[in-house]
Amino acid sequence: MRQPVSSSTTSSEPPWHQVSAIDVVHYLRTDLNTGLLASEVALRQEQYGVNELKGHGGKSSLVRFLRGFHQPLIYILLGAAGVALVLQDWVDAGVIFAVTLINATIGFVQESKAEDAIATLAQAVTTATTVIREGQKQRLNSRDLVPGDLVLLTSGDKVPADLRLFQVRNLQVSEAALTGESVPVQKSTDPLPPDTGLADRHNMAYAGSLVTCGQARGIVVAIGNQTQTGQISQMMAHSTGLVTPLTRKVDRFSKTLLYVILALAAGMFTIVMGQQGSWTAGFKAAVALAVSAIPEGLPAVITVALAIGVGRMAQRHAIIRKLPAVETLGSTTVICSDKTGTLTENQMTVQAIYAGGETYQVSGIGYGAKGAILKDNQPVCLDGVPPLQECLQCGLLCNDSHLQTDDSQVSVVGDPTEGALIVSAHKAGLTLPLLEATFPRLDTIPFESQFQYMATLHRVTAQPDCHRIYVKGAVEAVLQRCQHQLDNQGNPIELDRVAIEQTVHTFANQGLRVLALARKQVSSQQQHIDHDHLHHTLTFLGLQGMIDPPRADAIAAVKTCQSAGIQVKMITGDHALTAAAIARQMGLNQILNAPTFTGQALAAMADAELANALETSAVFARVAPEQKLRLVKSLQSKGEIVAMTGDGVNDAPALKQADIGVAMGINGTEVAKEAADMILTDDDFASIEAAVEEGRTVYGNLLKTIGFILPVNGGEALTILVGVLVAAALPILPVQILWVNMVSSVALSATLAFEPKVPGTMQRPPRPANEPLLSGRLLWRVLIISVFNLVAVFGMFEWVWQATSNLTLARTMAVHSLVAAETFYLLSISQFIPSLWARLRRATQDMGQEVACMPAIGVGVVLLLQILFSQVPAINPLFDTQPLTLIQAVSCIGAGIPVTLPALILKWFVPLI
Repeated sequence: MRQPVSSSTTSSEPPWHQVSAIDVVHYLRTDLNTGLLASEVALRQEQYGVNELKGHGGKSSLVRFLRGFHQPLIYILLGAAGVALVLQDWVDAGVIFAVTLINATIGFVQESKAEDAIATLAQAVTTATTVIREGQKQRLNSRDLVPGDLVLLTSGDKVPADLRLFQVRNLQVSEAALTGESVPVQKSTDPLPPDTGLADRHNMAYAGSLVTCGQARGIVVAIGNQTQTGQISQMMAHSTGLVTPLTRKVDRFSKTLLYVILALAAGMFTIVMGQQGSWTAGFKAAVALAVSAIPEGLPAVITVALAIGVGRMAQRHAIIRKLPAVETLGSTTVICSDKTGTLTENQMTVQAIYAGGETYQVSGIGYGAKGAILKDNQPVCLDGVPPLQECLQCGLLCNDSHLQTDDSQVSVVGDPTEGALIVSAHKAGLTLPLLEATFPRLDTIPFESQFQYMATLHRVTAQPDCHRIYVKGAVEAVLQRCQHQLDNQGNPIELDRVAIEQTVHTFANQGLRVLALARKQVSSQQQHIDHDHLHHTLTFLGLQGMIDPPRADAIAAVKTCQSAGIQVKMITGDHALTAAAIARQMGLNQILNAPTFTGQALAAMADAELANALETSAVFARVAPEQKLRLVKSLQSKGEIVAMTGDGVNDAPALKQADIGVAMGINGTEVAKEAADMILTDDDFASIEAAVEEGRTVYGNLLKTIGFILPVNGGEALTILVGVLVAAALPILPVQILWVNMVSSVALSATLAFEPKVPGTMQRPPRPANEPLLSGRLLWRVLIISVFNLVAVFGMFEWVWQATSNLTLARTMAVHSLVAAETFYLLSISQFIPSLWARLRRATQDMGQEVACMPAIGVGVVLLLQILFSQVPAINPLFDTQPLTLIQAVSCIGAGIPVTLPALILKWFVPLI
């Protein structure tokens, strides 16, 4: 009895595509006729486990939730809450704790969704399958497969595990989601060289791919995590989580701010202790300074700004799954894009035809019939061109596929290359029902990999004594069987092999996939055909060259990205010639005669060579999943901010590794969507351009928001510091500071999130990845405006206190003066006044009224809040305030006006964006 494979052999598995089927049988100890015995299956299931993908054991839900508090900015918020508790201000402490809780909850939910990617991969390979065990066919769940099982495949089956094929009949497998190959791959059984790339291993069928036609038998060589799809799963499990430029900058900024606040608080405590010798007074002063310097409302405002960006992007067909990803696109320097279905239509289209010694162009793209056959840019009438008509007619009749229309969308049922032949015939006015009535089919030789052609036998109704054979297939297979060709009048002449091969070479250099078409007249007595009927007796009809064409809007989007300083690189699993042709049409390679690198070449490169390849070329073809991941990592190691687009299983690890992963929503696999940070609902590369524009706008609005909030905190901190240094009473109490920071500042700064884009957004280069959040120009702005806020607040406090000796009134008016100053500052840095002025002059048409009114709405809300703050008796004890007279309120407003002068000067000479 055969023994199961020992565990020791698994570490030295041979390259399955390299060895013969007999060697595979010997290695896995199975039988090509009877398969495995039940006893062996049980042993192997115990040894290898079930055929499903398993993710690594992750951290518990509690740990992942608590990790949401492990951020410097959250430390500051928790510190502020602790300060509020020390002050016995339960309301403010509760509010701050609630903010930290919401932030942690959002992060927990987003991380949980991202972990669903592994579960989705498991579903992608679980299916029912047919096997042979103990000489009997069995239908079982793919989870029960073990290495050595004999699997039977037929059209429509999903491949349940990695198989080494040993018997095929006209087998074609769609591997687009795994390799990026745009059309189904014809399979064979012969051993291949060891260095054969994944997409060229024609004797293998990989888990998760789909059988489009034909039949086959294969031996299971890998299950579960050992399959190619499983290895992708493992790469995803080891990929890093989402860390964007914004999160990195906020972390650095928060840590710096935390250290500065702690140092200032310690200094304040020392000063007061030296002045008064009181621990309590020193502690209160240090607490007041810390509270004033902490921007408690900043996390909430950042979340609002990002959420607004999410809404805007959704309107432009981009769905954001993780909030920080909104901003990442704004700083993206490189977009690595898949080709098939992303830059291209994902619909094979005939673009050139050679017939009767003439070359014709075919207009139109995709499976729609819009377009025509052209010669010198003029439509061609088939009646005057018999060889062209015969060529198109052959492609339509020698064809087993058909088109179907669902919701106005035309798709092909069958082989995409055959779908392209149907469409090219339709563009010339040929229809299948009419041709089938004239040339009914009698017999067929299906496409087989060892012959590389398909042939059909037809009765010619107009000639009762004549039948006709039509043949289509690979050029080398069809051409060697031809003796004649048709001239431009449709008359048989001697075959001009040199001219045909030159045309094939020209088409191939254009990235076209070329099919040859031929015919043969036979007697009406012949009712069946076989391969012997086709030897060296065919008449060559012509060539049809096809390609998956680029999207027109994607071409424009690529140019816009390049003008914005963003590199676009194509990383695909398709053929190098095809990828290079698409790249030329899209203008991807901006370096003259830039090379196209294949996955095989990349595998032999050291890291330095790979970095140089990324500098010199924008096109990488026949790239395996792990190589996509390596390319992304190499770009990131050079400081690039990388966006990776894709739609297949093979794209998932790179999508997760990239700074932002962009998946296709229509044609994308669920695995790709779960791994991505952003999903395009229209599968249109042009939507990425729109998302980049929105991302840059979001970041600009965030800078405005930070540039607005920090001067408020700076003014408060300086006010406390000056008050202590001059040995005066605190001009603003900590509880009042919390009111300003958590209520007034948030209400005003939130309106900046609605600011429209600034003209020229897409003409600027990407921001430097290492540019700090608190840049030099922003720091100067914060310092200057903070000083003006100090003057307004401390000046008002001292004036009222000296005039009235009423400390409560002085503090109330100081708070109102600060809020008035920040209100005027908001109006100075926002686009409200410019848009209002332009509207009054009727010179704006591109700015909605709701955008222009947002700052005004914010000011109105703050006005109402400030009235509650001081004018409602029930609120006065809570914040230690008292009602103001109309003159006192107007005085506070007047104290805030001077800040507009430095704000406007800075806006013109030291802009934030």
